[in-house]
Amino acid sequence: MLAYALKRLVILALSLALASLVIFLVVEVAPGDPASYMLGINARPDTVAALRAELGLDLPRAERYLAWVGGMVQGDFGTSYTYRAPVSQMVAERIRVSLPLALYALTLSVVIAFPAGIFAAARRGRAGDAGVIAATQLGIAIPNFWFAMLLVLLFAIKLRWFSAGGFPGWDDPLMGLKALTLPAVALALPQAAILTRVMRSSLLDILHEDFIRTARAKGLTRRQALWRHGVRNAMIPVLTIIGLQFSFLLAGAIIIEQVFFLPGLGRLIFQAITQRDLIVVESVVMLLVFAVISVNFLTDLAYAAVDPRLRTSR
Repeated sequence: MLAYALKRLVILALSLALASLVIFLVVEVAPGDPASYMLGINARPDTVAALRAELGLDLPRAERYLAWVGGMVQGDFGTSYTYRAPVSQMVAERIRVSLPLALYALTLSVVIAFPAGIFAAARRGRAGDAGVIAATQLGIAIPNFWFAMLLVLLFAIKLRWFSAGGFPGWDDPLMGLKALTLPAVALALPQAAILTRVMRSSLLDILHEDFIRTARAKGLTRRQALWRHGVRNAMIPVLTIIGLQFSFLLAGAIIIEQVFFLPGLGRLIFQAITQRDLIVVESVVMLLVFAVISVNFLTDLAYAAVDPRLRTSR
């Protein structure tokens, strides 16, 4: 298990190094100059040059890349061009919204998908299975921002159970959790539909394996074979989707955060792109890439815990 973990850790480090280079080059070749954007179209060339020197934009790209990577290794993500504040401070403020939102949405997705997927697999070909498939097809087809607008119209405007947007902070945890409920539901429903499909398909494949027939031949009922042997062995592809979903929910909630006016990482990236705040874009995207790769690393370790064959395979 230790050798397997070290191998995956080396792959993680190489992936991060490659990702940092790609992110830096992609952001650097994007059109527009941050200094010119900040000073406006009527700024004098010498003023723009002075601001570029102050921001370090006049340095060679290789030097700027090494300084950026070296700073991140030490926990220094640089200083925002627009707000003149440390990027790490801005990220710390925004992740207090994005991380709980992603965890909340992922929890809802798992709570919905696991029972639904097992229910559908246990009743394959029956009315219950058809109903679950139809519901998941609807969940996959409808965008999450459309779900978000429907939730606002119903629960915020008509019923007035929740606020339509904004975040009051974590001074009152219940109020903070309540403010994240509608965004979490909007994010969770499409992901739950995908996870339900994967759970159902994986479980159906497992139920046709020889060891399930052997368990039934030894006297186990279909329900006992399902829960004792089927569910655990069906978890490997499900864990893959859960890991990918957490990464998506953490990094891909830009539209939902815009709909609900949540001060999260997605909205920070959107604002930084519109303001040409390159250092914020690079650092936050790199942080999100680190989160995605780390989740994949933990997912691989979870594979090995669930399926011992992966620990001994070449």
